[in-house]
Amino acid sequence: MAVTQLSFLLEGVSVKGTKKMGRGVYTQQAIEAGTLIETAPVIVMNAEERILLDKTLLHDYIFEWGEKADRCCMALGLVPMYNHSYEANCEYEMHFGKEVIAVKAMRDIEAGEQLFVNYNGDWDNKEKVWFEAHISAPDGK
Repeated sequence: MAVTQLSFLLEGVSVKGTKKMGRGVYTQQAIEAGTLIETAPVIVMNAEERILLDKTLLHDYIFEWGEKADRCCMALGLVPMYNHSYEANCEYEMHFGKEVIAVKAMRDIEAGEQLFVNYNGDWDNKEKVWFEAHISAPDGK
């Protein structure tokens, strides 16, 4: 998907409270598959800054960044508020040169639905994400 705007949010998309996940991103209107939902600029940080971020709550909201994933970024906009699902209805795309993350609908989405991304990057990736792998480790560590 070609990104032409560095910041965009589809009308009717907002953050609301959820019953089990704290907060999440929802749509008030139906969205067709393939629709661009959001583009958000990112703040890119180096490996040394990543070490510091990993010691804070922001660790849960940053993305690995760059072709070699040797940096990280904090996305602005609503991007950090999308919750994870293996049945994601959206996917995010990283545009390293423009320093933005774009979110698009992967299927038709009904009005009132929560918008989910798969934290593995690909919307249909079934590998355990970092926090589930940690919880289900045999030694509990």
